[in-house]
Amino acid sequence: FICASARRSRSNGWGGVLHDLFGLAISEGALANMLAQAAPAFEAQTGRIKQRPLSGTALESDETSVRVGKRTFWNWVFHHGDSACFVIRPSRGKKVVAEFLGDVRPDFWVSDRLAAQIGWAAKDHQACLAHLLRDIQYAIDSGDDALAPGLKALLKRATRIGRRRPDLADSTLAVYQSRLHARLDDLLKIVPATKAGRKLLRVIKRFRQSLFVFVTNRAIPATNNGSEQALRPCVVFRKVTNCFRSEWGATLYANVRSVIETARRRGIPILRAIKLTLQGTPLPTAA
Repeated sequence: FICASARRSRSNGWGGVLHDLFGLAISEGALANMLAQAAPAFEAQTGRIKQRPLSGTALESDETSVRVGKRTFWNWVFHHGDSACFVIRPSRGKKVVAEFLGDVRPDFWVSDRLAAQIGWAAKDHQACLAHLLRDIQYAIDSGDDALAPGLKALLKRATRIGRRRPDLADSTLAVYQSRLHARLDDLLKIVPATKAGRKLLRVIKRFRQSLFVFVTNRAIPATNNGSEQALRPCVVFRKVTNCFRSEWGATLYANVRSVIETARRRGIPILRAIKLTLQGTPLPTAA
């Protein structure tokens, strides 16, 4: 209902939305002033949130496009566990990741295969198996019956093992991982006849060491679905509002999203999280 009201009231801005929904008469200028006054508190809270994933052993990341004025920016998310940070920058490159990390290098990183998100892990990078399975299905649909079907079965087996990790010993997981790599070695000896199959072979060879990291590292997911889920509200916002007129508005939105998503993960009611933020109080974590 709110989204529909926003579309109907686009010509009147958010002041019109508030009037339609709540009968509240307030100008866009007054709203902008209120948001500008709140911005430092949300920036400070986001800074506190950021320290938690940076002090951990793993990070997950993804990005989606966003319009700021007449330019294309990128809405990034960096997260793991009970904390998530969003940043909006005019770049999709490595400098955004470098800015976020500073001197920190987490042991593990989970992402898709975008070059900007690769090479930051101190130990291992886990490539998103969901993306790979989509590429594999495309190769199958394009006629590859040599390599792709075997790879599909292998990755699905790996994800099934991942779901069973809570019930399996470390030694058992190590054996499974070794067997997965052995089967992958056999598959990579296949020479596909189709263009799609050969392209898939090149991709798998490049990322072969990043396919099964999650099997023996229990805190690491097999896919980057968590990042996509975190960005989904941002995508909805983009479609409903056509995004931002100013960079300060985009920055404020990223900080607000950081607070709201982190609050959701920590089981904190949204209004309480906003109140704590405006009071300058850190969001509590689970004991």
